[in-house]
Amino acid sequence: MSFQLHPRLEQDCITIGRFGLCRLLMMNDSRYPWFILVPQRADVQEIYQLSKTDRELLTEESSYLAENLAALYKADKMNIAAIGNVVPQLHIHHIVRYQTDKAWPAPVWGKFVAEPYTDRQIAEHSARVKDRLNMQT
Repeated sequence: MSFQLHPRLEQDCITIGRFGLCRLLMMNDSRYPWFILVPQRADVQEIYQLSKTDRELLTEESSYLAENLAALYKADKMNIAAIGNVVPQLHIHHIVRYQTDKAWPAPVWGKFVAEPYTDRQIAEHSARVKDRLNMQT
């Protein structure tokens, strides 16, 4: 079976681009710079199910993303997590956090109803992130 993005991720996110292994998504919630890496491998729910090479690549892509998001958005803290209780497909959240954000210091998921980005905000954030990461769509 070939890779297909889980319908919930498709519904809740905007595709920003691709790395060697992962698709990069932006959660459609304007309160937080919130990005998600999804390894483009079929039927994978856990990191240990990836090959050793893919695990290493995931670590590199995640670290690269987190470092650049922290710098770009001047993060107080980066929250990085792979929970998967609602969406079983392996996906890694990278959320820029500020001590002044509405949910601080609690986790952001399930806390509030999402506030979707406007089309203009989507274009602006996508361009900034792609530029920072030297990424093509």
